[in-house]
Parts: sequence; C-alpha cells; structure tokens
Amino acid sequence: MSRTIAILTGGGDCPGLNAVIRAVVRSASLTRDWRVIGIEDGFDGLVGTPRCRELTLDSVRGILPRGGTILGTSNRGNPLAYPVQENGETRLVDVSDEVVRNIHDLGVEALIAVGGDGTLKIARALQEKGVPMVGVPKTIDNDLRGTDVTFGYNTAVNIVTEALDRLHTTAESHQRVMVVEVMGRDAGWIGLEAGLAGSADVILIPEIPFDMVAVCDAIEARKARGSKFSIVVVAEGAFPMAGQKVVQLTGAENLGVERLGGVGAFVADEISRRLQVETRVVVLGHVQRGGTPSPFDRILGSRFGVKAVELIEQKRYGRMVSLQGRQVSDVDIIDAVDSLNRVEPDGDLVRTAEALGIMLGRARA
Repeated sequence: MSRTIAILTGGGDCPGLNAVIRAVVRSASLTRDWRVIGIEDGFDGLVGTPRCRELTLDSVRGILPRGGTILGTSNRGNPLAYPVQENGETRLVDVSDEVVRNIHDLGVEALIAVGGDGTLKIARALQEKGVPMVGVPKTIDNDLRGTDVTFGYNTAVNIVTEALDRLHTTAESHQRVMVVEVMGRDAGWIGLEAGLAGSADVILIPEIPFDMVAVCDAIEARKARGSKFSIVVVAEGAFPMAGQKVVQLTGAENLGVERLGGVGAFVADEISRRLQVETRVVVLGHVQRGGTPSPFDRILGSRFGVKAVELIEQKRYGRMVSLQGRQVSDVDIIDAVDSLNRVEPDGDLVRTAEALGIMLGRARA
C-alpha cells in the first residue's frame, strides 16, 4: 500500500545530512513505492503555511557528496517555544498544535526528524501529541546518548585534524603558541580526538575545568625540553576552574539559545600575559560543519536513512536509529535525550592523551 512520509532536518547543519535524505527517498521509493515529502527549514517549515516539497529520485540525484542539507534547517525553530512579535516585543509561544494539524493536513503518516538533542526532544513531544515519529541522530559534537557515534562527527574531526597539521608548520616556523578554538558546547569529543590525531600539546574540554597555571607550566616545560612552539586546542565550551563559559550572546539575548565563543582568545591572552610569548588564535567555527562529508559519514547517514524507513514500515514509532558497535539498531528517543554523551574525565581517551604527555588542564598535584 502506498504511503506518504515526511522528513526534516533540524538544528545545526552537518556533513551527511544529504546522505540521510537520499537514503530515505531511495529506500521509500524504490522498494516500497512510498511518497516522500521534504519539510523545509526544520520545524519552522511546519509553522503557519507549510513549506515543503515532494522528494523524488530526481530530487536526490547527486547529493550524496554534498555538505549541508537540501531542505534547509534552523536551530531556533522550536514549536514548543516559538518566537512571535507582539507590540514590538518578542515572546515565546507554544504552536505545536498548529504543527500537528499541518502534518495531518499534508497527509503525512509518519515523520522522520533528523537532528540533535534539541530536535529529538521536539520530536518526542510531537510523538506524545499523536505524530508518528522516528528520529535520526545528527550532531558534529557526538553528544547524543543511545548511539556510539553520530554522523557528521567523523568529518568534523578530520577537518580539525587537517587544520592542526597545517598549523604545526607555521607555529614551528615562527616559534609561536597557536590556540585553536573548536566546536564542543558541552562535550569535548572533537577537541579531544582531533587533538590526539593532530598532535596537540594542550587540549581543554568542557568536562575538565582547566587551571591556567598548569597550562602555562606545561608550555614552559616544552620550551625547556627544546620545543619552541606549542599547539593548544580549546573546545568552545571549556572554562577555567572557578570560572564560567565564555559567551557571545546569552539565551536571554538570543531567543533562548546561548551562543558560545571567545574562550580561545581568553586562553591566548592568558598565555601571552603570563609567559610573554607570541600567541595567535585560530577559530575554526563553522568550517567544521561545512564541505564534503567523509566516506564514513556518507555510509553512516545512508544506513541511518534506510533504517528509519524500516522502522516506519514496522510502525515502531518513538524510536531513534542508533549505531551500536558495527550494527545499526534503534533505541527509544527518550533514552537518547535524557542526558548528554560527554567525555569521561578519567576514561580511556583522556588517559591515553595524558600518557602521551598532553596537558588536559588539570591542576598539578
């Protein structure tokens, strides 16, 4: 029996989203003769007059190696707290009932929501309002529970590692300390794994509040051993002991979404002031999200898309597809969003880094 399903991509973009879209369309169309509707700009596309289009085999031809998402996305489109203008002021209102009506009016029998923690929490809420929902985990931060890894993360680590490889040569040539700020709001996976792969000397992550004295001592110790340059990787959510995260905009200033940024400059200034050394800052920012997805992320995104369609066929709603070991499986969405997947401060990766002589910011005993 022909069915109509829909897919949307929410939150920040990342490499591999188009692989998921392509896999959903091809799997639904070629083997099941289902109709697929693409919702534009995340949940924003379901508020007011729906913004959507039918996705066919022609629609997804050639998109596998493309970064971003052909459907567009938004990290502010929360129908449970949607910004509306009234009397010159912005307030947040719940428009989820309108979203549910629009989904039903489109004839959609099930919705695939591709996104991170925020997107999947919204998906869970809509599921409770009667929308058959399947989630696909996406975040370059790799901070979702319920899956060993999320697509987009592998590409981001590759991009940061390549940047570190390039920065080594200029740092050594000029005998500078290079501070590289990378993404990682609450979880330091990108900074830790890319720092390990890119031979960083200091790695600062949100899970281990850092001590600037210890960081500077480590740089001085390198200099005493004959190393006249250092590479410091700082996750955007890292913060000093007895300090706070560095933010550009607070949630109150930015429609409930706190915007981080600036910790790299803070660390660089502290190193320069304390050690009287030439220091430079590189903020990789959104370059970590952009460009061609790695082969791993193309394959994982494709596997996740196929699995999402299978779950709909089996009417197993309220589930999130998941990579467990080498097998693609599924878990209850609530198990994925009830807490974040964060680096274990005394886990294997951290112990490996410290055994290699990398400073993680801990105060010296």
